[in-house]
Amino acid sequence: MATRLGLVGLCTSHPNSWIPIIRTLAEEGMVDVEVTACWDSGETRPDGFAAEFAAEKQIPHAVGKLEDMVGLVDAVIVHTTNWDKHVEQARPFIEAGLPVLIDKPVAGNLADIRQLLDWEKTGAKITGGSSLRFVFEVAEYLARPVEERGEVHTAFAGCGTDEYNYGIHAYSLLCGLMGTGLRSVTYLGMSGQKHIRCRWANGSVGFLSVGGEGQRLPFHVTAIAAKGLEQIRVDNGKIYRALLEATLPFLCGAVEQAPFTVAELVEPELAAIAARRSWLDGGTEVFLSDLHGDEEGYDGTVFADGYRRARM
Repeated sequence: MATRLGLVGLCTSHPNSWIPIIRTLAEEGMVDVEVTACWDSGETRPDGFAAEFAAEKQIPHAVGKLEDMVGLVDAVIVHTTNWDKHVEQARPFIEAGLPVLIDKPVAGNLADIRQLLDWEKTGAKITGGSSLRFVFEVAEYLARPVEERGEVHTAFAGCGTDEYNYGIHAYSLLCGLMGTGLRSVTYLGMSGQKHIRCRWANGSVGFLSVGGEGQRLPFHVTAIAAKGLEQIRVDNGKIYRALLEATLPFLCGAVEQAPFTVAELVEPELAAIAARRSWLDGGTEVFLSDLHGDEEGYDGTVFADGYRRARM
């Protein structure tokens, strides 16, 4: 029987964009899944939007209370714009033993990240993050023999618009190329965008340009290895499929192992939180392991308020 999938939070363009891809992957036989329910918080959309969305997208159930979705689905995707609500909205499904995919940014503060880590210890199934972590172009580059391309020791990546909601894509793109084990972050300065240095436990280094007060810049990454240089420009038309191909089999129970553990999943978010601490402290090197529970992080409610004003 097909996995019944619910959508939590219809704030962004992602639910509208992901549904056709999910249905295509089902038609192609990659996963056995159907979207059966949706719910919206009303934080950035008008009243009644969930019902309108369900009718337009041929989703059987639009629920008024989030808890009412639990019995209608086997797994959920949390899309909500306000990342400070992700843990709260994932909770009823985690407690019911259902797998959860959390859209980017997964969380904006350490308390929420620690809750996700604690849930995983009790057996909760959690995946998600930015689609840029999974892009086909980087995967194809890394699939080439190391003897041909060499080990990547330095990389440059970036994107525009803002430092976290969109900036997390740049951190994720860099992590997708360089792998897990990100150790520390240092703010280097600013020239139109903030410049960040990331160090990995294996000695490799990545540089990021993020923010830029609304600049619309393409996702980009440059990989430097002993045997050459590769400049990768991401095809935006394929990024959502890349994420869904990587995560839906786990979400639907077709595979046991998630693409990343929760600790690995949140490395981009932790790096961004560390970068914020570094620039507030004048460019100190901040180790991810030294981040404290009282770290402010990024305020999802403030972002969602601005998002609502821009939309409505």
